[in-house]
Amino acid sequence: MAGAIRLNLELGGCTAAVVGGSSGIGAATARVLAEEGCDVALTYRRSAAGAERTAEEVRAHGRRAWALPLDLTRPESARAGGTALAAEAGDLDVLVLNAGYNVVTPFERISVDEWREVLETNLSGAFFTLQALAPRVRPGGAIVTVASVAAQTGAPHHMHYAAAKAGLVNLTKSMARELGPQVRVNCVAPGITLTPMGQDAIDTLPEDYATTSLLLQRYATPQRVAQLIALVASPVTEYMTGATIDMNSGRFLR
Repeated sequence: MAGAIRLNLELGGCTAAVVGGSSGIGAATARVLAEEGCDVALTYRRSAAGAERTAEEVRAHGRRAWALPLDLTRPESARAGGTALAAEAGDLDVLVLNAGYNVVTPFERISVDEWREVLETNLSGAFFTLQALAPRVRPGGAIVTVASVAAQTGAPHHMHYAAAKAGLVNLTKSMARELGPQVRVNCVAPGITLTPMGQDAIDTLPEDYATTSLLLQRYATPQRVAQLIALVASPVTEYMTGATIDMNSGRFLR
């Protein structure tokens, strides 16, 4: 299916924040939300240049954009970054927690520092960012967390990442109970996606992995994952909260 798909998700005039928006799925999500009519604040940890490129793409759609630093490995930075984001962009209609960090390391070689960094980025940082930003989501708004199929299947070469994402799935359910009925909280769990981080995972797999292990025999693109995130964030799914939506090419079925 060729060409861009405009989804018309009733998001025009909304304000969105994408935590982890400098590249990959996060950057694609910022672009899709801008296409749907959102102003977008996005955060980055390392790549200020990547975040500013994404912000320029948002502005090219006639929307406002902000690019702000936020280090999820440090609770005080997560809180401060969330506060700064809210000060710039104001109250939010959509909050997407996409920031992720993965290292492909065999079980016996995972160090204490590596374990902590992966857990802090993918789980603890998400929690502290939610503490800062969830109160700024307007009634009727939506929060979308981005986990991974690894949360459901486990992953022998990056089990710290899988464990953190499994925690994020449960944190999503807890936040849905905490914030309902005013704010919906849902999770999108992609399979391997064609991003730099996804390529690191692909490089550890057999060459025929997609054709032999995935029912659809292909990896996801950031654009398609971003479109699903936008759908889940939109009023179209106003009756859904606490859910995890799988998008993994048939790698995991339930």
